[in-house]
Amino acid sequence: MNDQPAVISPPRRRVLVAVLAAVVVPLTGCGGSAGEAASVAPRERLSPPAPASSASPAPEPSVGDLPAPDEAVPKDPARLAEALTRTAGRLRDAIDDWRRTGDPAKGEAPEPVVLLSLYEQRVYRYLARNPQVASRAYGKLPKAVAARTKDNVTAIRDLLSLAHPVSGPIKIKVRPAEPADALLAAFRRAERRFGVEWEVLAAVMLVETKFGRVRSPSYVGARGPMQFMPGTWKAYGMGGDIDDTGDALFAAANYLHASGAPGDYRRALYAYNHSQAYVDAVLLHARQMKQDIRNYYAYYTWQVYVITTKGERRLTGPDRR
Repeated sequence: MNDQPAVISPPRRRVLVAVLAAVVVPLTGCGGSAGEAASVAPRERLSPPAPASSASPAPEPSVGDLPAPDEAVPKDPARLAEALTRTAGRLRDAIDDWRRTGDPAKGEAPEPVVLLSLYEQRVYRYLARNPQVASRAYGKLPKAVAARTKDNVTAIRDLLSLAHPVSGPIKIKVRPAEPADALLAAFRRAERRFGVEWEVLAAVMLVETKFGRVRSPSYVGARGPMQFMPGTWKAYGMGGDIDDTGDALFAAANYLHASGAPGDYRRALYAYNHSQAYVDAVLLHARQMKQDIRNYYAYYTWQVYVITTKGERRLTGPDRR
């Protein structure tokens, strides 16, 4: 995959916020010394799992039935709840179709999943910035949708609270993520080796680099798809390549295990990033993936945003703006 630099050169030297995946996070990188590095056999590289069993394909919604990339988010709580409920159901149906008749082990997500997921993500981001609207909308949502929405909105709000502003034009290097099921297989390999739940590893990667889409170093010099500081990588990277997805996942699982996981995920994640808000957000996203694996596929298609003083900008996805 070729790296695609996204050049952000706002007029009048707008202040930007360093982007880190699902939302904007001031990542210190995986640092500190929380225990001895584990010694393991050479890492396996990403390899797609066997394709899902075939079935009669269900008709996909037409483009006209799907939300536009800039579809308006209703400001009225009742209308917003209605739109979110409808989108959530359609997104899960689209994910089921993708897994049943598509091939998540190869290529990118189909258009219905991308557009519905983007709209759902945009609604969550709006609610994270508008807590009064959020509190009124929650009561108008079906129970399951409300619980999922609360977790995601709270996680986004936690991470936004950690935003680290930078000034002047910046370049953020982005690239397509590895196929969803290839990543899922790699998360599970790391779980088997170190005992760290794959959902926690996936949630860390979501927050850090939006599943490897962000390839620029953090503002403090953390690198790679799991954002390691060089010194921590030397201790826990097991001789691998900091920019390789498979190596980075094994190193992250190694580090989290040495820091207390799976016995104490809060302690382990706090070692990864010294912020309780970060810990809370990762665990909320992980909980959603544990409850329904379709939430992993929805998170996989979340887009990368950067924030300016004039508002946020999306760097990836359809009709990028």
